This record gives sequence, C-alpha cells and structure tokens, in this order.
Amino acid sequence: MTNKTTEIEAAVFRRLLEHLDSRKDVQNIDLMNLAGFCRNCLSKWYVAAAAERDETIDYETARELVYGMPYSEWKDKYQLEATAEQMAAFNKK
Repeated sequence: MTNKTTEIEAAVFRRLLEHLDSRKDVQNIDLMNLAGFCRNCLSKWYVAAAAERDETIDYETARELVYGMPYSEWKDKYQLEATAEQMAAFNKK
C-alpha cells in the first residue's frame, strides 16, 4: 500500500465521520438495520486497527473520535429510544 493510498483512505474516513456528524438525526439502530454497522462499530474497528499496529486506544477515546464528543454527551443530546419496529427489524438479523 502506498502512502497516497493511505492518505486517500484517511480522507475518506474523515469524510465519513463528517457525514455522520452532519446526520445526527440518523440513529445507530437505523444504521445497524440498513447497513449492518453503526458509530459504535466504527469505534470498535478503530480500537482494533490501533491494536493491530501496537497502539493502545481505549474504546471511550475511540468513541469520542467517532462521535465528535464524549458518547454520554452525544447520547443525551441526540439518541432517541428505539421504536418497537426498529428493534423488531434489528432482532430479525
């Protein structure tokens, strides 16, 4: 993998985070039901990728990077209770 490829991939990841940040109305349950991943998944993948490179990043730090703020703050401001329909769709998978 070239340096240029890494730069492009990093730019795409930053753009994904910007897009998710601009769409706080999209709940994690919606992302899970439609795409099979959510902001928390991205945070876990971040932790795993760091560990693969002998770096230590704890989950809460990764979530703050993905959410753009501490998760507890994001949850209080933006997270809604999942509807029965959302949970039913999630549990079908």
